[in-house]
Amino acid sequence: MRSILSLMVLVLFSSGLFAQTGDPIQASGTVTDMTGMPLPGVNVIVKGTSRGTSTNFDGEFSLSVLQSGTLVFSYLGFQPKEVTVTSTNPITVQLVEDASALEEVVVIGYGTQTRKEVTGAVAVVGSETIEEQNPVRIEQALQGRVAGVNISSTSGSPGSASTINIRGISTNGDNRPLILVDGAVIEDLSVLNPNDIESINVLKDATAGIYGVRAANGVILITTKTGRKNTDLRVNVDSYVGVQETTRKLPVLNATEYGAIINEAFVAGNQAPPFPNLRNLGMGTDWQDEVFRKAFLSDVNATIYAGGENSTYSIGLGYLDQDGIVGGGAANFERFTGRGSYNLDITDNLKFKASGIYTNSNRSTLLENTLGSVLFNAVNMDPTRPVRDANGDFTLATGLGNEVINPVAQIANTFNGTQVDKITGTVGLSYGFLDNFKIESNYQFNYSEVRNRAFNPSGLNYGDGKVFNNLGRNEYFVNDSFFRDYTWDNLLTYTNTIADDHNITALLGMSAFRTSGEFYNFTGRGVPGNTFAEASLVGAEEVIDARTVSGGPNEFDQRLLSYFTRLQYNFKEKYLFSALLRRDGSSNFGPENKFGYFYALSGGWVLSDEDFFDSEFINFAKLRGSYGLLGNDRIGAFGFVSTLNGEGTYVFDDELVFGVAPGQLSNPEIKWERQKTYDIGVDLELFSSAIRITADYFNKRTEDLLLVPQVSGLLGVTAPGSSPPIVNAGSVENRGFEFSINYNQIISDDADFNIGYNFTTLKNEVLQVGNQSGFIPGGSFGFGQEAPARMEAGFPIGYFYGLQTNGIFQTQAEVDAHATQANAVPGDLRYVDQNGDGVIDGDDRVNIGDPIPDVTMGLNIGFNYKNFDFTAYAYASIGNDIVRAYDRNQNLTNKTNYVLNRWIGAGSTDTYPRVTIGPNSNLLFSDFYVEDGSYLRLQNVQVGYSLGNDVIEQLGISKLRFYVAVANAFTLTKYQGFDPSASSGAPIGGGIDQGFYPVPRIYTAGLNFKF
Repeated sequence: MRSILSLMVLVLFSSGLFAQTGDPIQASGTVTDMTGMPLPGVNVIVKGTSRGTSTNFDGEFSLSVLQSGTLVFSYLGFQPKEVTVTSTNPITVQLVEDASALEEVVVIGYGTQTRKEVTGAVAVVGSETIEEQNPVRIEQALQGRVAGVNISSTSGSPGSASTINIRGISTNGDNRPLILVDGAVIEDLSVLNPNDIESINVLKDATAGIYGVRAANGVILITTKTGRKNTDLRVNVDSYVGVQETTRKLPVLNATEYGAIINEAFVAGNQAPPFPNLRNLGMGTDWQDEVFRKAFLSDVNATIYAGGENSTYSIGLGYLDQDGIVGGGAANFERFTGRGSYNLDITDNLKFKASGIYTNSNRSTLLENTLGSVLFNAVNMDPTRPVRDANGDFTLATGLGNEVINPVAQIANTFNGTQVDKITGTVGLSYGFLDNFKIESNYQFNYSEVRNRAFNPSGLNYGDGKVFNNLGRNEYFVNDSFFRDYTWDNLLTYTNTIADDHNITALLGMSAFRTSGEFYNFTGRGVPGNTFAEASLVGAEEVIDARTVSGGPNEFDQRLLSYFTRLQYNFKEKYLFSALLRRDGSSNFGPENKFGYFYALSGGWVLSDEDFFDSEFINFAKLRGSYGLLGNDRIGAFGFVSTLNGEGTYVFDDELVFGVAPGQLSNPEIKWERQKTYDIGVDLELFSSAIRITADYFNKRTEDLLLVPQVSGLLGVTAPGSSPPIVNAGSVENRGFEFSINYNQIISDDADFNIGYNFTTLKNEVLQVGNQSGFIPGGSFGFGQEAPARMEAGFPIGYFYGLQTNGIFQTQAEVDAHATQANAVPGDLRYVDQNGDGVIDGDDRVNIGDPIPDVTMGLNIGFNYKNFDFTAYAYASIGNDIVRAYDRNQNLTNKTNYVLNRWIGAGSTDTYPRVTIGPNSNLLFSDFYVEDGSYLRLQNVQVGYSLGNDVIEQLGISKLRFYVAVANAFTLTKYQGFDPSASSGAPIGGGIDQGFYPVPRIYTAGLNFKF
């Protein structure tokens, strides 16, 4: 993949005069790769002769040649290049990695293989792609670039996380893939600086099973940048600044329209209209304009690297500062990263490596994607009310429901901050002996401190009955969490080639993993002062320790012990085979089920190496397949035993005493989730490797799902701190097809072009839910209604379950002829009587939507001409549905302007019901609130210009490039909400929009500087 991506960079030829004839001249210069790194040992030959030389450690050469003579530059793994010498001016030659070479190294877990030898479904994203996109978070570089990987934003707010699903949703629990950075487990990618990444390898099939229990949802292997041997000190600087804005505002009613609709609703409910004089209302307050901002973004990164004869090192520093498009600086994310790596060849056989990453981040947030969030309030707030009243005080939101408040006041009175300090480190030794053996020991660790502070000042009054009011004492919340984990891997590798044709690599290893954490939560009431800056638990009138209420230690400790082996064999690199076996033991399960055995088999056949294979246009063809059994243990610790971590509250001597009580009910029989997965794929290269095609069919079936079932309340599971037991019950299947095609073409010495397209189809189906009800509910909609999403056999996980509409009642005769529907009158939604019993009720609910897309696509285009470069990335999601749940539907809340097309009489419309404050069933969850969430998004467009060789040589630098870019340039969708790409990430209820914070559009200008 790196060789593919390298063709996306412009080949810069040295400038010179037209060819002339004359005496010999001394040609000299420097040879580098496309990143500007000097290449030592490059062969430089005068074409047509045997005279030549090679470059030194700095990539420099000097050679006598006739004027107008030609020099040929060749280096293993790179395309040869010819340069005509026309003057004595220094020559800078950049070599392009050989796109037809199948020896590119791919990381596959505890080892590497050449791309030709890979038998699994592995995708690679190189640093060039990441640099082209300049993502704030690493996940954004994968969206649309890797088939089978779907990224959804939980929010567009600064520092927010993304949900990563590889080949579908396999469980109703934790679907996160395993993410390793230089071998260390990373759960939150926000702590990483994308500029530090050298490559991302995604393992999508059973071959990921080398990582055992943690690999059921796929594996993402991230390698950070390091130095190269025999290179002088080099410095790379990447920096950009940007402005963010919302891509959309919802079309809500202005004050006059609002007054007219509210009057109509009140009259329909036999109430007096509240706005008798509409002409005085005007346009009113645009609450979305009041909360949305043009937000600032800046990022600067510097990397230093070098290497000697036996060692390499690199140091990277980065700083990101991002304000939010909602609330500006009130929703800010600030991140500082420091990274270092050092590799040393102690002897020819003994090698040492070490790397470390330190991250400090500070984030302030606003309430989002829930009832009462800032955007929820901006959409529902009465537009006839100003931001502030005549006295300069924030306007109250009386009469608009308990959650809807003045969003500007909400921003001004939200005080919180979360600081994260995290250290990730790796250290390892490897020793080669007896020519074919290597023993390796690696220790990786993470330590992080998360400190959250929040302040709720006294005297907050948003209106009568508001849930956010605080008319009593001020409150100060202190939440501190400490996390630590380590992984210790020990590996023995045997590599040998027998009789020139039989290539064997055998791996034997063990891995120990432990993760633990502690949580401390305190609430102070009546703290000194009434500002966030002054707030402290010291001097508070009352301090409550959460441990005295919950009764538990508020900590966790989970461990894994694993043994594994893998055999890789190929004959003449034509017949490929791999087998692995892993034994995992997890502290999450009881003694009887603590250990599980997992395996994978994979094979490949390089057809293009067969004698019978004779094609003028197919350069490479490989068939491959894999099958395996993987496990999953991602549940809370000690679920197999009963623990006293429930909340026990007792009264002794007329005093309230906090004690302990049983927590989650135990189940000693719980065991591993098991995933059976197979993959069949083909890799092709056509027309001198200008076209590369990869296609895969996959099937993943997860059995023995770890579920929390519905049980009788007689068991005590409704007590504070208690919950039903975890059980193994249920299965889910994901199957689909992946296809990707990439075309790279060097048009001339001055221009090259590339285009890539990929798509993934996905069919998700729940095969079994082993509880008494036969389903698991999730999500929420409105008040007093049952959960709108379900996991149920025969349907996609998290499908939407509600009433189906069949137009609108136009006349009373239609109402009378229909099944009994509570309070129905002409103008109301007409629901389908699914069971034919003549009554519309909960038994008539059916499948009315699926939040999982049927097809996802990515399109990537790049073009380079002389010193200019252009890239564009697009992504499409087709077939997913979203629930519109951001309408509060109270008597006086605002509405989107779609209500202007409401029913006003027989024949007026058959899509939007009447407005009324009287009793009606229009607010029941139905397909009226489910919308098509399909979209096409132009994710990134970038245009750059690099200074020519003659200029950068005079400046004494390797590269200086300027660029401008637009991220999230536009989105085509029918969805009426803020952003069709957002999701809470929950397997059940994830596609319900209660005011998603939209992903911003970002305009950036930046530079890449290397010397």
